[in-house]
Amino acid sequence: MANNANQSPEWLTRGKTIKQLIAELQSFENQELEVKISVNGGKSFKCISLVGKHNENGYQICGLENCDKHIQVVAARTLRVLDSF
Repeated sequence: MANNANQSPEWLTRGKTIKQLIAELQSFENQELEVKISVNGGKSFKCISLVGKHNENGYQICGLENCDKHIQVVAARTLRVLDSF
């Protein structure tokens, strides 16, 4: 738990293991719910496009990725190429 008012509670910053995340997801009655992620306190949500192994500062992690912007960039480049024909 936080030692003073300026520190975030541990549950906000410690993250979850794959095992912990799966256990939480399995606790939902409706297993058909779509899973999305928010990085702004729940104001907006993005779909999880990819799940992969990543290296972050020498530590192996499981990363959840949203590829909306990447797909938009690829689509825009493709349209420019098609327009040049």
